Amino acid sequence: MSPKALDPAVRTALVDAAARLLVEEGPNALTTRRLATEVGSSTMAVYTHFEGMDELRKALALEGFERLAGYLAGISTSEDTVEDMTALGGAYFFNALANSHLYRFMFMEPHDESDEIGLNTFQTMIEAVGRAIEAGRFDEADPEELATQLWIMMHGGVTLHMANCLTFDEALHMLETMALNLYVAFGDDREAAKASIERGRERIVEHLAAESERLGLEISIPG
Repeated sequence: MSPKALDPAVRTALVDAAARLLVEEGPNALTTRRLATEVGSSTMAVYTHFEGMDELRKALALEGFERLAGYLAGISTSEDTVEDMTALGGAYFFNALANSHLYRFMFMEPHDESDEIGLNTFQTMIEAVGRAIEAGRFDEADPEELATQLWIMMHGGVTLHMANCLTFDEALHMLETMALNLYVAFGDDREAAKASIERGRERIVEHLAAESERLGLEISIPG
C-alpha cells in the first residue's frame, strides 16, 4: 500500500495555530497536545507533518516568508517602476494583516533557517529599485540601500498599525506620505511620484479586492 497523502490543510492549520500560540501566549504554550487540541487533530498529526515541535518552530519563519513571497509575486512589473514599488509595498502590508501572527513571529528573533527565502523576498524590492534607477526615476545609488530604507518604512508603519498605535487609514496615509518623500529624496519628480503612488494604490486594491473584503478593509482610491 502507498502511504496516505498528507493533507496540506492540516499543515496550514498547524502552522497558523502554532504562530498564534507563540505570539499570544509564549513558548510554553506550544505543546504537541495543546496544538492538536487547537486544530482538532491528534498529536500524531504534528509528528506526521513536522517530525516534532523543533521542526515545527523552524517551519514557521519559512512559511511566513513563503506567504510573503506569494503576495509579492502577484505584483507584475509595468513601465512605471515607481508604481510597481508602491504596489509591492501594499502587498507587503496586506500580507502582514492576513498573516499577522506569522508576521510577528518572523521578526521577533533571527531565524537562520529562513535566511535564503527571506533574502529572496527582499531581492524583489531591490530589483524594483534597480529598475527605477535604470529608468531614470531615481538617481544613481546602491539599490539595496534604497530598498532597505523602504523596507524599514513599511515595517514601521505595519508594526504601529498592528500595535493599535495607528488606524489602518492613518498607517496607509503616513506610509504613502513617507514613500513620496523617499521617492523624491531618491531623485524622482514629486508630481510624477504622486501619480505613481495613486496608480500603485489602485493596482494593489484591485489585485487584492477579495483579500480586502476578507480582512474587513475599506480603502478609498484617490480621484
